[in-house]
Amino acid sequence: MSRRDGTDEATGDTDRAQLVLVAAAVVAVALVPMVLAYLQLGYHADVAATADHGRVGADTERALDRAVHNASRPVAGEYGWSARDGAVDVVDRRLRATTKRIERARLDEGVAVRIRRNDSAAAAWAARECPRGPDRRFGPCETDRAVVVQERADETAVLAVAFDVTVTGERSTTRLTLVAGRNPA
Repeated sequence: MSRRDGTDEATGDTDRAQLVLVAAAVVAVALVPMVLAYLQLGYHADVAATADHGRVGADTERALDRAVHNASRPVAGEYGWSARDGAVDVVDRRLRATTKRIERARLDEGVAVRIRRNDSAAAAWAARECPRGPDRRFGPCETDRAVVVQERADETAVLAVAFDVTVTGERSTTRLTLVAGRNPA
């Protein structure tokens, strides 16, 4: 059947259907990059907050490692094993001041860091990691206020300090236990 303008109705419908199909395909192809960009670059605040906590936790761990090293340096070779309580007092006093500074360091960013000592983690670390064996002439390890000390040639060596760290931001809180300190070897 022919239309007045001279085109065949059956062919015209087919041409229009093909045109609609091609237009739909073009739109679909155009949407693919936008969907991929959305999926790849999508931002989720909770994920960002968790990532920030991980960074703050890692920064805190590095700061505590330095703090333990710096706090134990004046003790090295200065305290006999029988005076280990005095060595721990010095380390304890120096660490208290440093941990307060670390706790306040991120407050202006809205992140609170809380640092507490962990006696049981220190004891577990000492049981696992204290150097010993037939080729070593080191004495026993002890923990006092989460500070791990070892007798070496009748002197007190500070090996590590165990901490519980809590990082709190606007949307979440992260808790971790870490042992900071010197290489025990």
